[in-house]
Amino acid sequence: MLDVDSQKPPKGKWSTPPFDPRFPNQNQTRNCYQNFLDYHRCVKRMNRRGKSTQPCEYYFRVFHSLCPMSWVRRWTEQIQDGTFAGKI
Repeated sequence: MLDVDSQKPPKGKWSTPPFDPRFPNQNQTRNCYQNFLDYHRCVKRMNRRGKSTQPCEYYFRVFHSLCPMSWVRRWTEQIQDGTFAGKI
């Protein structure tokens, strides 16, 4: 897994997500989807443990940078309806 702390940009200086060797190709669709899943898994795990969800912010920022907002809205609605296909 990537070291989140070493890849965090200074506050307010977020232009694009850093390179992720799991997704070396130009098409970043899978990267978008995986970071969306990672964010929701992270939040679920941290809430279950009673810890702060602040470390999950990295995934949030990456998927918000890569994913079209229409996808994010649709996936969020599907999660709320219980029809999301991904494993969270």
